[in-house]
Amino acid sequence: MSTAVLRQHAEHQFAEELDAIKKVDNRQRPANWHLSPWAVVTYLMGGRLDNGFEVSAKYIGNARLMEIAVATLATDRALLLFGVPGTAKSWVSEHLAAAISGDSTLLVQGTAGTSEEQIRYGWNYAQLLANGPSEKALVASPLMQAMRLGKIARIEELTRIPADVQDSLITVLSEKTLPIPELGSEVQATRGFSVIATANNRDKGVNELSSALKRRFNTVILPVPSSEAEEISIVVKRVAELGRALELPAEPPALKEVARIVRIFRELRNGQTEDGKAKLKSPSATLSTAEVISVINNGMALAGHFGDGVLRPADMASGMLGAVVKDPVQDQVVWNEYLETVVKERSEWKDLYRAFREHA
Repeated sequence: MSTAVLRQHAEHQFAEELDAIKKVDNRQRPANWHLSPWAVVTYLMGGRLDNGFEVSAKYIGNARLMEIAVATLATDRALLLFGVPGTAKSWVSEHLAAAISGDSTLLVQGTAGTSEEQIRYGWNYAQLLANGPSEKALVASPLMQAMRLGKIARIEELTRIPADVQDSLITVLSEKTLPIPELGSEVQATRGFSVIATANNRDKGVNELSSALKRRFNTVILPVPSSEAEEISIVVKRVAELGRALELPAEPPALKEVARIVRIFRELRNGQTEDGKAKLKSPSATLSTAEVISVINNGMALAGHFGDGVLRPADMASGMLGAVVKDPVQDQVVWNEYLETVVKERSEWKDLYRAFREHA
């Protein structure tokens, strides 16, 4: 695949790692899986293989959660990755599909406008008008393709899909078949087929899952990073990867700058200072790890293209304001209070205070 692609699919970006793991993977594999469950978890969590090859970590967190997720997909149950925005649900979903099926592209992106046809199947209307309902006129959805090929289908933001459209999944997940009444036929799932869905309950416009649909999924909740050190390691890793992919001319950010931004996000998210001594008001924004990464990458772009290439507080100030202040009235009050009662009082944060104050 061309290196000019802005964002490669996981199976292409990490093809060398997947190939290296496959060479040493001699454990039992479920039907149509490219790797064994043990190897899939190794690919996700990273580590050194017996031949000395170093596998990078795709998920930094509790390995048991990944083991549960992979074990679910090895059965006939679908997997629901649940959590607040920015907890790597889509990232984990993509890498699971890449490692298991070698194909992460069988994707349905859930929105308020997602229709039942996008989940099940549609029609080529020119063929339909000319010849009537036929296999030739049928347009298979990613879900139908996954059923035929024995691969993983991904459904992003399941709770943003209207409830009646969500429930079109029930027959597929329970009976492993997709009826096509117009043709008097059906598509039966090939072994290896499963569904990974992601969902969160923090966005506006969320549609609750019906009890019948919930029962068809095994739910794994992905938490926010449990410690400051863990969140810093995630941010440093992803910022470095994105910086290389985007060819940003700035130097990698100093660990001190990353740590300070992570602490600000954690304190505002948790409603208290990291030492627990002071209570804080939290803004309406989610303030996820993904947004920390976005703020720093935006700052690196400013530093690289309009500065001397070194990330400084002034480069991150506008991105920070945009991440925190979603409600221009309520959130602005929360942000100003945090600046005056926390940032200003930390002697080693004077440069941050000045930069943020100029953009407040």
